[in-house]
Amino acid sequence: MWSDTMNTNEFKFYCSHCDQPLKCEAQFAGRQIQCPACNILIRIPNPPAGMGFTNVMPESGHTWDTHVPKGKKL
Repeated sequence: MWSDTMNTNEFKFYCSHCDQPLKCEAQFAGRQIQCPACNILIRIPNPPAGMGFTNVMPESGHTWDTHVPKGKKL
């Protein structure tokens, strides 16, 4: 369920494939995650201006750092 309570470092964005509303902390911008709704890999966009984390460079090779698919263990 979508919650209106957010940490001050969090921002909202939507899955580019299924439009699932998501949120994360600004420090994770640029990472790839698996959408929990459609399971497609998406890249977390840059946060809105004013959050102190603009123009974050995408990270490669860290696909599962923020989301481990169901049934997988690190």
